Amino acid sequence: MRTAFAAVSAVMLCVATLGAQEKGAPRDPRPADRAARMDEVVTAYAKDNGFMGSVLVVDGDTVLLNKGYGMASLEWSQPNAPDVKFRLGSLTKQFTAALVLLLQQDGKLKIEDPVSKYLPEVPAAWAKITLANLLGHTSGIPNFTNEKDFAAWASSEHTHAEELARITAKPLEFEPGSKFEYSNSNYEVLGMVIEKVSGKTYESQLHERLLDPLGMTDTGLDSDTLVLPKRAQGYMRDHGKLVVARSESLSIPWAAGSMYSTTGDLLKWEHGLFGAKVLSEESLKRMTTPGLGDYGLGVFVRNTEGVRTVVHGGGIEGFNTSLAYVPERRIAVIVLCNMNGGAIGPVSDDLMQVALGRTVMLPPEHKPVPIAKEDLQKFAGVYDLAPGFALTISVGPDGLQGAATGQQTLSLMYQGVVAGHPRFYAPGPDAELEFVPDASGTITSLVLHQNGEHPAKKR
Repeated sequence: MRTAFAAVSAVMLCVATLGAQEKGAPRDPRPADRAARMDEVVTAYAKDNGFMGSVLVVDGDTVLLNKGYGMASLEWSQPNAPDVKFRLGSLTKQFTAALVLLLQQDGKLKIEDPVSKYLPEVPAAWAKITLANLLGHTSGIPNFTNEKDFAAWASSEHTHAEELARITAKPLEFEPGSKFEYSNSNYEVLGMVIEKVSGKTYESQLHERLLDPLGMTDTGLDSDTLVLPKRAQGYMRDHGKLVVARSESLSIPWAAGSMYSTTGDLLKWEHGLFGAKVLSEESLKRMTTPGLGDYGLGVFVRNTEGVRTVVHGGGIEGFNTSLAYVPERRIAVIVLCNMNGGAIGPVSDDLMQVALGRTVMLPPEHKPVPIAKEDLQKFAGVYDLAPGFALTISVGPDGLQGAATGQQTLSLMYQGVVAGHPRFYAPGPDAELEFVPDASGTITSLVLHQNGEHPAKKR
C-alpha cells in the first residue's frame, strides 16, 4: 500500500467513499436514543466485515458508545474491544505538533524560524521553509510516500538520516507558504528537529511530555519488534476476502505515523489537550487556527453548519483511523479500524451527526420519491468542487445521473426536498447531493455530503 500513514483528508475526492447523511432539522434526543442509533449505524457498516474496529463517542461527561465491532484477530478469534490497541497512522501528527509547540514554550525554538536553523544540512532550496510551513503542510516538500519505489524501499528498516537524504533529494513542488499540499515528509523532518533541539529521542519526548502526564499507558510508538498485548491485526480486502495487510517497516512512518493507542487513551488526549493540561492557551489557539487547506498544526479545523470540529484521520497498512472533537460541546468521536477501506469516513461522520442531535439515514433506509423526468433538466450541469475535480450531472434514460472527474457514472435517486433544497442519493456508493437554488429558483450550486459538506458552484 503506497499511501502509507496518509491522512484521511479534509475532502476525500472519491464518490465511492462518500458518507451520506440526511441532516434534517437539529433535535435534542435523550442520550439513550442517540446511543441506540449510534450502535445501529456502526452495526450497519460492520455487516459482512465492512467495518471492524473500536468506537468511542462521548458528549461532555456522557459516554454514548464504547464498543468493539468485528475481530481484532481473525487468526486467534480475538474480538475488538475498547482496550484493543490500533496503529494510528497520521493521528500521530498532532502529537508531533504538540511537542514542537512545547519546545517553543520552553524557548528552545520558534516555529517561524527556518528549518535550516536547526538542521543546517538541509539543501539551500529549503532556505525559506519554516517550521510553521512543515506543521501546516505548506512547505513545498514532496510527499516521499508517493514515490513509485516507496513500497519496496520502506519494506526494510532505515535510519532518520537515510530518510532525510531521500526527502531532500527531490526538488520543491511549489514556493514555500504559497499553497497547502499534504506531505508526510514534513512531519518526518519535524521529528528530526525535535530530537536535535531537545537532545532526546522523539519517543522519549513523546512519553515524558505527553503520554505519561496524561496517564496514556496504552499508547506509544510502535516498532518492528515490539511485542504488544491486545494488539489488533491489520487487514485488507483481496478479491472480496480479508487478508493480513503487509506493513512497511515502522521505522519509516515514525513522527508522521507510527503511534498506536486505544479509544480510551485518545479520549484522555482530547480532554487533556482541550483541558489546558498539555499546551498554553496561546499554543492551543495557534494549533487549532485553520490556515491553508483548513489545516492548523497537525489537525484539520472545519466549521460546518456553525459547528467547529478539530479532526484528523490516519491510514497505514491494515488500519484506518479518525479522531474528531467539537471543543465547544466537548463531543469526541473516536473510530479505530483494523482494516483498510472506505467505511472509516462515513462511520465517523454519521456518528458525529448523531452526537450533535441530527438525523442520519443508512443506505437501506433511503426510499425513492417520484419526480417527473422533465423536472430533472434543471439539475444538469458541471459543478466544480476543487481545481481539476468536478461533478457532471446529466439526465440519462433512467433519470438523473452523476459522474465525478475520472470516475464512473452513477444513478441518482430523488429523495425529495429537505429544508428547501432538493436532494438526490446514489445507492451504490452511498452518496448524497443537495442542490441549492438562488433567489429566482435556478440551481446554481450543490453541496456534496462527504465526510462533511463540500459546496460546488455550477459553471
